[in-house]
Amino acid sequence: MKFTKMQGIGNDYVYVNCFEETVKDPAAVARYVSDRHFGIGSDGLILIKPSDIADCEMDMYNLDGSQGAMCGNGIRCVAKYVYDYGIVKKENISVSTKSGIKYLDLTVRDGKVALVRVNMGSPVLTASQIPVVSSTEEMINAPLKVNGETYYITAVSMGNPHAIVYMTDVDHLDIGEIGPYFENHMAFPDRVNTEFVEVLDDHTLKMRVWERGSGETLACGTGACAEAVASILNGHVDGEKPVTVKLLGGDLEIFWDRQENLVYMTGPAATVFDGEIDLSFLE
Repeated sequence: MKFTKMQGIGNDYVYVNCFEETVKDPAAVARYVSDRHFGIGSDGLILIKPSDIADCEMDMYNLDGSQGAMCGNGIRCVAKYVYDYGIVKKENISVSTKSGIKYLDLTVRDGKVALVRVNMGSPVLTASQIPVVSSTEEMINAPLKVNGETYYITAVSMGNPHAIVYMTDVDHLDIGEIGPYFENHMAFPDRVNTEFVEVLDDHTLKMRVWERGSGETLACGTGACAEAVASILNGHVDGEKPVTVKLLGGDLEIFWDRQENLVYMTGPAATVFDGEIDLSFLE
């Protein structure tokens, strides 16, 4: 199987061009290639497929083999791949995902994509649609007991469920200890991605993320979008201008257009290397 390793601010996936390749058991392949000791090493597997309704389709799998609906960093890399490798030769493209069609604007430098702006769609705040179990229609700064301690949660879906928690120091958080308790909490029927957020000023946020099925990652694009929306709703940042979200892998710029009710994410995408791997033993 031919593949390309790519990353968006450290959120790395193995990408397969399914215009040319066939992946028979993507869940098993995802588990194997994601292993950083015995495989290629990644946060998961993304298949780039032909689509009847968009320029291409993104089919993503987490490192535990579970299927994901949407990945903001991943979709920027999909856009870079299809442009740089000549599958789609235009600077405004559409990508079909499990959470709908996303529209992307490419910044091209020296014939290669350097930055991608993604229309991430509208945030979902209705608890039942996220989904999160709640006694109120929306879960904004609501108390939730996790592992015996009460946290105040804002729940947002950007095509996948997110729980945003504010704290004064994310650098010293033992995320490997608390993350799984959030991910598997009974309040989240589909599990949840959890963003632990520190407000730096009225337009800058710092976050660490625990992703369902993957654990802590260097970046999460949908999480950054959900966090920006939550921070505007909670009055932590100025919603009239873009918010800079600082993640372990780098920065993303997020803007929530309240009139259109659309969230836009801008960030880089990079190719690490191309390769080929023998997966015949999985068949």
